[in-house]
Amino acid sequence: MPEWVEVIVRTLASIIVLFGLTKLLGKRQISQLSFFEYITGITIGDLAASISLNIKEAWYLGIISLTVWVLVSLGIEFLQLKSKKARDFIDSKSTVLIKDGKIMEDNLKKERLTNEELMQLLRTKNAFKAAEVEFALIEPNGEINVLLKKEYQPLTPTHLGIKVGPEAEPQTVVLDGKIMDEPLATLGLNRKWVHTELEKLGVSLDNVYLGQVDAYGQFYVDLFDDQIKVPEPQQKATLYADLKKCQADLEMFGLSTDQLEAKTMYEQCSTQLEQVISDVKPLLTR
Repeated sequence: MPEWVEVIVRTLASIIVLFGLTKLLGKRQISQLSFFEYITGITIGDLAASISLNIKEAWYLGIISLTVWVLVSLGIEFLQLKSKKARDFIDSKSTVLIKDGKIMEDNLKKERLTNEELMQLLRTKNAFKAAEVEFALIEPNGEINVLLKKEYQPLTPTHLGIKVGPEAEPQTVVLDGKIMDEPLATLGLNRKWVHTELEKLGVSLDNVYLGQVDAYGQFYVDLFDDQIKVPEPQQKATLYADLKKCQADLEMFGLSTDQLEAKTMYEQCSTQLEQVISDVKPLLTR
């Protein structure tokens, strides 16, 4: 067999074996690399390259080495799942960098971080002043997590004592000019609804790069033609305005009638509708 053919065969075989072994290791090998997993990934890649190019050595020896590395990695991951002491020893623990707004200099030295590096990590979390940070720690994978002091945290409905319902994820109903039937069915909608909404916006289906429907049934589109501006959905604003108009009409009817029973009914309805508007306002005005 010519050498160039053997290299191709070895490379294809290495790709297949490497793909299978990395699938066996799981997604954590990619998204949350510990120090040992980082070394393992480099070594496995180097071994796969050696199998492809080193035609003077038996190919199966490289496969055996790859398999051993993967089995050791799986064994260590299994040990980490079963033992906290093993996790702490292999991956180490999280380290506190800032506590009560005070930088822990000794811990910075332990993690071999400079002041500039700490500030850079804080900026990735939108914290530009160390004094505004209540608590910050660095995870075993090198990521920093930050808790701002209460006075510097973004205002949320919880701070205002407002309860809001859960919001469902938006569904992509149009992709690359094609209607996606499964997400539409999830929302209880159909293709006719999509065409109707597109007619309201004055755009054609083949010009829609992305179309999404949010939890309130509002239809958002992004077009291939960036020169065309599409108006934002106004369903929530329209509903809020209609409710306010109905409440105002009930008040007016109550003031304009001389019948005591009708006046009382209009006033009660107006008060009840006002309470409904107050309850749904956070949902319709955000």
